[in-house]
Amino acid sequence: MLKPIKLVPEFKEIIWGGNRLKTEYNKKSTLNNIAESWELTCRDDGMNTISGGEYDGLTFKQFIENEGFSVVTNQSIDRFPLLIKFIDAEDNLSVQVHPDDDYGLKNANSLGKTEMWYIIDAKPGAKLVYGLKSDCTIDDFKLAIENNTVESKLNYVDVKKGDVFFIPSGLVHAIGAGILLAEIQQNSNITYRVYDYNRVGKDGKPRELHVNDALNVIVNRTSDEIEKIRFSTSVKNDTTLASCEYFTVDKFRIDGGCQFSANAESFNSLLCLDGEGFIEYNNEKYDITKGDSYFIPANMGAYTVNGNLVLIISKIK
Repeated sequence: MLKPIKLVPEFKEIIWGGNRLKTEYNKKSTLNNIAESWELTCRDDGMNTISGGEYDGLTFKQFIENEGFSVVTNQSIDRFPLLIKFIDAEDNLSVQVHPDDDYGLKNANSLGKTEMWYIIDAKPGAKLVYGLKSDCTIDDFKLAIENNTVESKLNYVDVKKGDVFFIPSGLVHAIGAGILLAEIQQNSNITYRVYDYNRVGKDGKPRELHVNDALNVIVNRTSDEIEKIRFSTSVKNDTTLASCEYFTVDKFRIDGGCQFSANAESFNSLLCLDGEGFIEYNNEKYDITKGDSYFIPANMGAYTVNGNLVLIISKIK
């Protein structure tokens, strides 16, 4: 019988990461930092396991293989479609860009990467990179890379709690220091770094850059063009953060109870940003609290979330 599945995250320690996910979101790890907590992932380089119930201890991939891909979707796709993370940036991330599907499949046998960020918290003065300056051409940017003047060509924006940023493939971007966010993205890990503040990794060497690939895929879109892609499959409303060809993401503030449904076309991914409560399905209750992630199988039907909490619910289109 289909039922809510609680997922155990996969942690990533990266040079720019912090420890807020340990101290504020009850993430348990011996890593020096938790830069990324992969809350929904079915990848060889990062795999959820299942907590509780008959599938306790199995990998998420094993669960899908046991139950059949219909728990994901009845649509014709050949791989798990999404990757969802918490990201804690104690320091600046590298300036980077992701390819579209055509470029990713041709050059790395991987989907491209369109993503979105929901800002959970941001320290005073926090900024992020969101595209290039409007008058910066690709040739201008290439010259800036060669001359080590990249920062002069970047479009910096101020960040506050509750902001949403949609990052279509091809958009240059970087999370700035002091930002904690939730990221919903295509299931891809292709990142082309173009600038890394001249930092070195644990081995004492500069981290690898991918300038040629980056220059091949950069598209400097306007705000209107980005918004058109962000809401390409439905009209913006009070709860919807994005609704594009790859995912639909809604945020709900629940005080009491709210009913949802997972149809045959898509699973629901529940990510609890704050508060606590329980999921009720088939007369059973599943506790959910700040930092928890649940996978609701496709075609499970109606379920209720009760309590006082803030949820991000993601699904494919």
